[in-house]
Amino acid sequence: MTEPAGLAIPATVPAHDVPADAPTFDVVVVGFGIAGGCAALEAARDGARVLLLEKAAIHGGTSSMSGGHFYLGGGTAVQQATGHEDSVDAMTRYLMASTKDPDEQKIRAYCEGSVEHFDWLEALGFQFERSYFPGKAVIQPGTEGLMYTGNEKVWPFREEIPPAPRGHKVPVPGDTEGTKIVMDLLRDRVEEAGVEVWFETGATNLVVDDDGAVTGLAWKKFDETGVVRAGAVVIAAGGYVMNNDMLDRYTPAMRHKLFVLGGTYDDGLGIRLGQSVGAALENMDEPFITAPFYPPSSLVKGLIVNKLGQRFVAEDSYHARTSYFVLQQPDSAAYLIADSDHMEEQRMPLVPLKDGYETIEEMEAALELPEGSLVATMARYNEYAARGEDPDFHKHPDWLAPQTTGPWGVYDLTLGTALYAGFTLGGVRTGLDGEVLREDRTAIPGLYAAGACASNIAQDGAGYCSGTQLGEGSFFGRRAGKAAARRSVDVVAG
Repeated sequence: MTEPAGLAIPATVPAHDVPADAPTFDVVVVGFGIAGGCAALEAARDGARVLLLEKAAIHGGTSSMSGGHFYLGGGTAVQQATGHEDSVDAMTRYLMASTKDPDEQKIRAYCEGSVEHFDWLEALGFQFERSYFPGKAVIQPGTEGLMYTGNEKVWPFREEIPPAPRGHKVPVPGDTEGTKIVMDLLRDRVEEAGVEVWFETGATNLVVDDDGAVTGLAWKKFDETGVVRAGAVVIAAGGYVMNNDMLDRYTPAMRHKLFVLGGTYDDGLGIRLGQSVGAALENMDEPFITAPFYPPSSLVKGLIVNKLGQRFVAEDSYHARTSYFVLQQPDSAAYLIADSDHMEEQRMPLVPLKDGYETIEEMEAALELPEGSLVATMARYNEYAARGEDPDFHKHPDWLAPQTTGPWGVYDLTLGTALYAGFTLGGVRTGLDGEVLREDRTAIPGLYAAGACASNIAQDGAGYCSGTQLGEGSFFGRRAGKAAARRSVDVVAG
């Protein structure tokens, strides 16, 4: 049986087949999103001669489409200015506790370097607003610089670890394209650093020497093709959300009427280039999929049940965590129930109102839930909520309220009915400095990766915090660029 085209792994080019007159660079970076831009800039600032390839006609990639959250902490200037105490230890412990398969070395490095990274980002030429947004939203509606974007205040994390808000948003109102201002500044800094940028040019194959080291790559621009030599290659070519064959193989849930968060060139090529030289893959079956049901935040005080009429998640969870558990329910079906006191009009109606009901019994029958199930579930929820308690899922008292004032509204969270949005999280396995690793965890010499084509801290929807992709993409992109520059010096010296 023939492998689908979208899963094809590119052939490698033997180094001895590269023409003698092929251009040579110290470092070649593939992709001009946040990770690739940061990698190219740091490599150039460390003295490397850098080539940056971007398949699109402009810089930015999928990064420019995002709202502009960077997950940062440990005592940033915004945290300090808004009176929120945080520490490297608390941030490290939280990420260790909330990550599916945490790499302590990476997480500790990220947390220890977070304040410096915050300062580095602002030094590009902008400033996070020294203000805090206290509400429960997907992203700050205005230009507020800080909000909670994870599950820090959700049980069990809040029990052991002091919560702190770490979602730092760039000063652009709204929930899309905020990162574009960072990417424009990054483009300016990249140009100042002397990086050579080839737009409308994509990588096609890696060049490999007899020892298995990556020593360059082949490229294509329209009908033109060529090869360049390099002391090191950094792949930052995005995820695979636009590759249906890869979605079918790894994350089939993302094929259900999903609004995909990605750009045209998020086709998984960077991951497949890694595979061509033996890279291991991690967390490929863990997408980020979410359908936020708030704002308004009053809906968070309602309860969510599955088709058995049972609760299964604390409703005050970060929206991706809630969605993660919805997808694990029978038929990926779930309903949010709110009474008349808490059923304000949705301001972001990704989750449609199914109907309103005069009695709980009528609601139970209309939803075809087992007889008596919803009546019992709501009676228990309301009894404990009246006391500010939730013994079943430990929902925070701030979000507990009895749902006793009829009529009741039902919002449909079912996959395929609610408008879920998603992107991919898995990618090639990498080390602390972005070095691409094989199954046996040995490094592939000369190859580095960062951003959405690499697996780092963000591993699944249950633990995801908004801002992790931009945060880790830029942070580990910088590390990969520096490591690639060091490698190229060693290659020349060697």
